Amino acid sequence: MKQYTHRDGEAAAPKRDAHETVEEVTAALMETSRLFVAISARSLAATDPTLTLPQLRTLVVLHSHGAGKLAALAAALEVNASTALRMVDRLQAVGLVDRQINPANRREVVLRLTPAGRHLVENVLAHRSEEIGTIVARLPTDQRTGLIKALRALIAAADELISDAQRNAPLVVTP
Repeated sequence: MKQYTHRDGEAAAPKRDAHETVEEVTAALMETSRLFVAISARSLAATDPTLTLPQLRTLVVLHSHGAGKLAALAAALEVNASTALRMVDRLQAVGLVDRQINPANRREVVLRLTPAGRHLVENVLAHRSEEIGTIVARLPTDQRTGLIKALRALIAAADELISDAQRNAPLVVTP
């Protein structure tokens, strides 16, 4: 790697090739991903230590998308219907998810969060948000501004990879 100097003679940061930068950003994002998984796990453990992260993910999908059919839930979770059904069975057994016949089509079962399920998700999300806020508050203002821009750019780049079918796949069933 070449060493460059400014006109005033001070050493400048060495230029890096694009591939190396992509690898560094990828590695940093992988570490960040692990951090967020750990925060989610701590938030769940502080709220309900008996639930697993996949169970929380199922509850969060139902919370954010509203009531829906099993097939739509499985698609949103990117699992097969039998896996989603087993998850729903466990969550229903502990009173967090409810199944009801769709009045518009009696052959369909509609899944929805119970009030206890909604309360649990909201508590976990609040705990997670608080912990992330504490971490972000430790950053200097200029770094927070740069982080916002970088994360928005990352989200926009990821959005281009999501198909219209995935983006518009409804989970909500309107009876």
